[in-house]
Amino acid sequence: MPIRPRVPADDPLLGALWERSVRATHDFLPEDDIQRLLPLVRDTYLPMPALDVWVYEDEQGIAGYIATGRNNVEMLFIDPTRRGQGIGRQLLDHARARHDTLTVDVNEQNPQAVGFYLHYGFVQVARSPLDGKGKPFPLLHMALPTPPTEGTEQC
Repeated sequence: MPIRPRVPADDPLLGALWERSVRATHDFLPEDDIQRLLPLVRDTYLPMPALDVWVYEDEQGIAGYIATGRNNVEMLFIDPTRRGQGIGRQLLDHARARHDTLTVDVNEQNPQAVGFYLHYGFVQVARSPLDGKGKPFPLLHMALPTPPTEGTEQC
């Protein structure tokens, strides 16, 4: 599988990928927010020791990455030119193999991401009218249902 751990030398490429992906999917995000967030993603969030960052890289180059903090998907970005090729699913499968449960917060105004997570099997468990910075970007809190343990009766 072409998934490997992030190395610091990846950060400029991952930051650029983040920007391309956000521009393709986050049309609700003002330009000044994109410009403010780009260096934070590249220089602060990606190198955070609390995050596990995994990169999808094949013969065509880096096509996406996922970052998890505990069991939460903090970031999942795919190069817009590579969407629809199963890369996001492979990255989620990779994260899922490392965590008992997975949760994610998704911008409600990003219907492509919401649809992707629903299709994967996540369910909405809550909604917040503001994002984590108090901005008016509603978040859908989603989780993968935990499979029943063996021997548990289903109603």
